[in-house]
Parts: sequence; structure tokens; C-alpha cells
Amino acid sequence: MVRASKGRMSRKSRILGRKSVKRKVTVVDQLRKLEIGSKVQLVPNSKFEDFPHPRYAGRVGKIIGKQGEAYIVEVQDGGVKKKFITRAIHLKLQQ
Repeated sequence: MVRASKGRMSRKSRILGRKSVKRKVTVVDQLRKLEIGSKVQLVPNSKFEDFPHPRYAGRVGKIIGKQGEAYIVEVQDGGVKKKFITRAIHLKLQQ
């Protein structure tokens, strides 16, 4: 027999646990303002929605715009530039 689904978030934390570093999320992280043009690293946090695919965890990109509360991040994937729309909770400033 076919097994019933446990929901779309059932395996997310286990899958993300391999690539992402466990970090404590604070209110400051959620309300942080980032400047357009700054370099950021994609750090998916499985506790919050709208995170990029785990394949792109750790990639460095550039903020090219803002859409509501989210940021548009451009990441180079091989020879293709890809755009991600994600909130500041999933971004870490690169120095």
C-alpha cells in the first residue's frame, strides 16, 4: 500500500541540517535591513517559509533589489545568473 504524506515540511529540517549551520534566530535577524548592492550568503532556515532550495545553501550573491519585506538576490550558478526572492532571515552578510 501507498504511504500517506506527512506534509511538505516533514523532511525539510533533516535535509537542510546537512548543509546549513544551526543558528539561533533572533528578532534582530528578522527585522534587519540590508543595503542594495551588498554581498550576502544564502543560509536557509527551515523554521521559516520562503527559503531558497537547499541546493543553494552557502552560495554568495548580490542584493539587486527589494520586493515588499523580501530581498532579490542574484546568484551565479555556473554560467547562469539566478534570482531568489527571500527575506533577511535567510541571508547573512558576507564580509
